[in-house]
Amino acid sequence: PIKEVCKDIDECALVSDACKGGMKCINHYGGYLCLPQNAQIFSNHKGVAAGASRCLPGFTLDEQNYCHDVDECSQGLHTCNADQICYNTRGSYTCQCHPGYQKHGEQCVDRNECMLSHYCMHRCVNTAGSYYCECKDGYQLASNNHSCVDVNECDLTQSCQHQCFNLLGSYICQCDQGYELAPDSFSCVDMDECAFSSYMCQYVCINSPGGYSCICPEGYQLQRTRMCQDINECDTGHECREDEMCWNYYGGHRCYPQNPCQEPYVLTSENRCSCQSAGACRGLPQSIIYKYMSIHSERTVPADIFQIQATNIFPSAHYTFRIKAGNDGGEFFLRRFSSVGAMLVLTKSLEGPQELIVDLEMITQHTAMSYRSSSFLRLTIIVGPYPF
Repeated sequence: PIKEVCKDIDECALVSDACKGGMKCINHYGGYLCLPQNAQIFSNHKGVAAGASRCLPGFTLDEQNYCHDVDECSQGLHTCNADQICYNTRGSYTCQCHPGYQKHGEQCVDRNECMLSHYCMHRCVNTAGSYYCECKDGYQLASNNHSCVDVNECDLTQSCQHQCFNLLGSYICQCDQGYELAPDSFSCVDMDECAFSSYMCQYVCINSPGGYSCICPEGYQLQRTRMCQDINECDTGHECREDEMCWNYYGGHRCYPQNPCQEPYVLTSENRCSCQSAGACRGLPQSIIYKYMSIHSERTVPADIFQIQATNIFPSAHYTFRIKAGNDGGEFFLRRFSSVGAMLVLTKSLEGPQELIVDLEMITQHTAMSYRSSSFLRLTIIVGPYPF
């Protein structure tokens, strides 16, 4: 089975009664003979030889005058090199190389299995008389030492500071919300959301590890996450006296007298002061109405902010509207939109906090009765400290 050659079976040795009647058993290649005890055997060139001179090279004559093969390997009669293996053959022998080597002339040289069919999945590394397989980074050898399987780096190491996601042959790190991956691709550093944009918060953005928060100025409260909403102190608590009214504006509140009338005017209805004496009110408006309004700082202009309109309309009357006082800087313009009404237009952007008082005059000319009267609307405009 080693040399893969056919070897003769010696029936005379294996079968005790191969020959009957006192005959002697003579084995020969491929069979045996039963002959008389005194028989002399002569074989042809394919069989055994009678007499030592008749044996072919590689054979020797035994005591029964048979030519038997000489095992040159076991008897040290071969010429194989020390790095070779001797295999006996019929009438001769062969010198073969150890596994992993091949004959080159009479010498054994390494056989490069990596140049042949090595079955390595990734890389083959040749060694003296053998080879081994290697895998690419991110893989490891399977139990068969040839295939490569993925290494789950996320199970082996804690390379990622936050989250690790395995890939075929590799892995990636990801950071928790509010952090970003550092240049080393492993560490996580805080993300300064406040540096992204000035619109992250309506007022002030405060960065924190993994997040940020918005804060609002005094007089405001945070609405949802980034917007600031005015606190109506008049509803939540104020220090105005009983004879004062609380007026809320963007970012604060103010206290105004419930009775703003001054001599010779008297309070006739809420925020309306009327002059009851014709003599005392000569040259003065017949009535003064007090109104209050709030606007944001740096409001976009032009902007319609307040409407004035006649309440008592007479068929034969003509109405004229004008800004009587409080427009020294030219911040306002009065635009007439009908015969009985006009719109106060803000023409210059105002920065808060500040308070402006604008007197709007309505002159009523009665053509049928040749009667002329004047009334004021005293508008207090409070500009908040912020544009929100």
